[in-house]
Amino acid sequence: MSSLDELYKAVLLDHYTHPRNRGTVEGGGSPVDLRNPSCGDTIRLTLRLDPEGRIADIRFLGQGCSISQASASIMTEAVKGKPGEEALRLAERFKAMLRGEAELTPEDGDLLALEGVRQFPVRVKCATLAWNALEKGLAEAKRAEAGEKETKAGE
Repeated sequence: MSSLDELYKAVLLDHYTHPRNRGTVEGGGSPVDLRNPSCGDTIRLTLRLDPEGRIADIRFLGQGCSISQASASIMTEAVKGKPGEEALRLAERFKAMLRGEAELTPEDGDLLALEGVRQFPVRVKCATLAWNALEKGLAEAKRAEAGEKETKAGE
């Protein structure tokens, strides 16, 4: 095992044993619950957008393998404070990387620790579970915002 592989293994283990942003967002939108049918990993994601559409807070609860839980922890750190559209672009680039269609850069930080997952196709769904929840959560937040604007316009 190379020293880079050992470093990435240590990063994943750190996020798994000391998850960042674990919990539930107070005043957040509806939780997104997803389950990986192939292995049973679960995630519940909650997020709250600020008035400018940035992810003001994002948290997760879940159970599963080290890859799914570390990926959720890394994802919350990577997108917190970003505009929703930028977070969606990062999610798409991350998933493209796992399909071998894109590369991450050193600016992607701890996300680089998940690059090795693409060598194990059965684990890709574990790594993308939290990212799928992010996409669904942002779509629901956008629908809720549009509904609020329609309600206010109709008053």
